Amino acid sequence: MPKLTIDGMEVTVEPGTSIIQAAEQLGIEIPRFCYHDKLSVPANCRMCLVEVEKSPKPVASCAMPCADGMNVFTKSAIAQKARNGVMEMLLVNHPLDCPICDQAGECDLQDQAVAYGFDRSRYNEEKRAVKDKELGPLVKTVMTRCIQCTRCVRFGEEIAGVNELGVIGRGEHLEIGTYVEQMATSELSGNLIDVCPVGALTSKPYAFTARPWELRRTESIDVLDAVGSNIRIDARGGEVLRILPRLNEDVNEEWISDKTRFAVDGLKNQRLDMPYVRHHGKLQPATWQLAFDAIAENIKGKKIGAIVGDLADCESIIALKDLMKALGSLNLECRQDAAQFDTSQPAGYLFNTTIAGIEKADAILLVGTNPRTEAALVNARIRKTWLANRIKIGVIGPQMDLNYPVKHLGAGPETLEELLNGKGAFADVLSKAKNPMIILGAGALKRADGMAIQALARKVAEKYNMVRDGWNGFNMLHIAASRVGALALGFVEGTPETWSKVNALYLLGADEIPIDKIDAKAFVIYQGHHGDKAAARADVILPGAAYTEKNATYVNLEGRPQTARQAVFPPLDAREDWKILRALSEVLGKTLSYDTLAQVRERLVKENALFGAIGVVQPAKWTSFGKEGKCDKSPFVLPVNNFYMTDPITRASKTMAECTAAFVMSPKKKAVAHG
Repeated sequence: MPKLTIDGMEVTVEPGTSIIQAAEQLGIEIPRFCYHDKLSVPANCRMCLVEVEKSPKPVASCAMPCADGMNVFTKSAIAQKARNGVMEMLLVNHPLDCPICDQAGECDLQDQAVAYGFDRSRYNEEKRAVKDKELGPLVKTVMTRCIQCTRCVRFGEEIAGVNELGVIGRGEHLEIGTYVEQMATSELSGNLIDVCPVGALTSKPYAFTARPWELRRTESIDVLDAVGSNIRIDARGGEVLRILPRLNEDVNEEWISDKTRFAVDGLKNQRLDMPYVRHHGKLQPATWQLAFDAIAENIKGKKIGAIVGDLADCESIIALKDLMKALGSLNLECRQDAAQFDTSQPAGYLFNTTIAGIEKADAILLVGTNPRTEAALVNARIRKTWLANRIKIGVIGPQMDLNYPVKHLGAGPETLEELLNGKGAFADVLSKAKNPMIILGAGALKRADGMAIQALARKVAEKYNMVRDGWNGFNMLHIAASRVGALALGFVEGTPETWSKVNALYLLGADEIPIDKIDAKAFVIYQGHHGDKAAARADVILPGAAYTEKNATYVNLEGRPQTARQAVFPPLDAREDWKILRALSEVLGKTLSYDTLAQVRERLVKENALFGAIGVVQPAKWTSFGKEGKCDKSPFVLPVNNFYMTDPITRASKTMAECTAAFVMSPKKKAVAHG
């Protein structure tokens, strides 16, 4: 392993490590614009020039691998002069519009101009101007600011898998743009804003809204899919203004989906901010006491059931379960989509490989799922793995436009049966693979034979050695943030038809259930934060808090418990969900045994030990699950038709409505509309 000296400090690195990476290990900062540790190395900005002993000229540290005995100087007069020259050239055509640029205050060019820039220019020629590009409703362009670092081009090609941006022209006429006028259709396009080191690409919905030093930052967790992306919530006063990614190599790396980033305006639209009680067929505003009294009066002697929605946190789920048990109800359900699968064994419903573990796979079978629309960050890992190793990927389900090559094997469970019998070319691929994996999606389970399909998928996993010591290649891909947490807490003691078998129903943010299946005479209590589908059917509405407005625990599809933190307060009379249930239990004479968040979390740990290790994935014991039976030959139907609108928050978002109009409802439907 090479051993070198950087600024007088010795370091030993892995072969192939670049000088800039070695310097980071020592805590030495080398300026850069084009270099990004998740992208390929173009070495075209030259800002990272350093002096290497015996080298005739400065070298680009991002592209120079470390050699044994190398002596590097990052702060020498030669390195300083080289960077000053590079900065002077970069600023030749850059417009002086920092006061109106949304990147100001968190701009790499600003920061490095302070360190390496000059207080005046030696150039008298006119600055060039570049026409702005129209990339759609999410990304705003001011291309005159572009310094041609090509990060956006490389991100599109390597991470997003959408080759829409490229370098056009040469010399003075070189610019970044689309070869043919088109919008950025990737579901990860918002990350272009993060990788851009200047103000050339900024957020269109956030334009001219706030400066970074005005914002209060809170580290939290995204709940708009089941990935559990780590995010940072930026708020001013009582309003969330933007959401940015937070680094977590095991979950989302440093990316987030466009839905996570841009649906933030949905948090303030169509909000429930006071209790409502239905009188003479119409919902009327009420006090908390009146709402609780109405519930107490109308559930007496009735068979009650409870359903938790896709965005519910674990604290509220355990509180609702305890309340239902105290009321003598066993009708509990968390599967709004009526998915049929064995909930008794965690190995049967977890993403056992883990998201980071996808990178170890050498063959992947997708069954009834489109990860691009159901879990964009999982799909990004699959693409990353394909890009690195060119693995084989097979698909059973509808034809879909994924951003990596796949082999379409069939449309329904009969293809899975053929694989089990060793038929087809992909059976040979799986049998030769060292680390094969299967991803079973909701599209394969939202049907009456879901249990049989789950058992069939388990048999395929066992046949092709997907499960062994050190490797579990069986995975279920959930699309609801609350699902795995609710399953871990046992909120499945009823059946997926719970809503049709009771005459009193408690909906905890359950907006995706088929409203027409609820008994017309049933008394419905809706607790949630948006006036969406279920709220219109409710007899009593209790206003809850959105995920940005409470301290809460969520479990992602891997079984990894993570903590979301409160960034702002709920509006007006809205309250945190577990507190509402605690207060209601007292009115019903079934007072719950906890009064503080810490006590609720103790109750979570008592119910399931996984809540005692936040951020840790505990491997599930492999055992038999599913129910053998005959499978219907009908093809799988994917659960997500519109990536941009999947829950009450995104349906209330004006930005997501614009994306739907641009990418889904447009006559020229883009890839993200498929599925």
